[in-house]
Amino acid sequence: MNRTVYFATRSVTFAAEPLPADLLLRAGCEEVSRAKITKILETANTVCVVAADPDAAFEAFAAGFARVTAAGGVVVDDRGYWLMMRRGGRWDLPKGHLEPGETLAECAAREICEETGVVARVERPLCETLHAYWFPPTQRWELKRTHWFRLSCGAAAPTAPQTEEGITEVVWCAPSGLGDRLRDAFPTIRCVAEAMEEVK
Repeated sequence: MNRTVYFATRSVTFAAEPLPADLLLRAGCEEVSRAKITKILETANTVCVVAADPDAAFEAFAAGFARVTAAGGVVVDDRGYWLMMRRGGRWDLPKGHLEPGETLAECAAREICEETGVVARVERPLCETLHAYWFPPTQRWELKRTHWFRLSCGAAAPTAPQTEEGITEVVWCAPSGLGDRLRDAFPTIRCVAEAMEEVK
């Protein structure tokens, strides 16, 4: 199975066969380090690591990060509008870290309520995304696996942005306006939108 890790707008994919990318890297497991990939991504937007065992190559790469589990989702109201929010100058979907004793579905619903003020019901899983980043508060590289769900809430509910999390706006977005917002979102959010299309 191919795995893609996003570094904001850049990405590295681990695959058994070459895929379209700015740079192809043929490597054994021991050669695929976080330091090597992050250095390459300073000048390339996309890297494909081709390995006989892509899962082992990914795990060798992931060993250089603290693993983080998160969940979030797409809330759809009875008109088919999506709940979207603006954080860090980009359109985003609500998500957050899994708490001890919590299921992934419970985490998604809780984070959505905390970040947007909307209470929603989980319908089904959508997809998973991988996102790597340097986290200054802990002074470490983190690799976040986010589990995404589709949720519903009936009629459009009032919203309340969690401003202490940097959320400046929460809106119900008509299907006709999704394209513009998704173009202004990180690639991981576009992956979730593609998963929404696949389960229609």
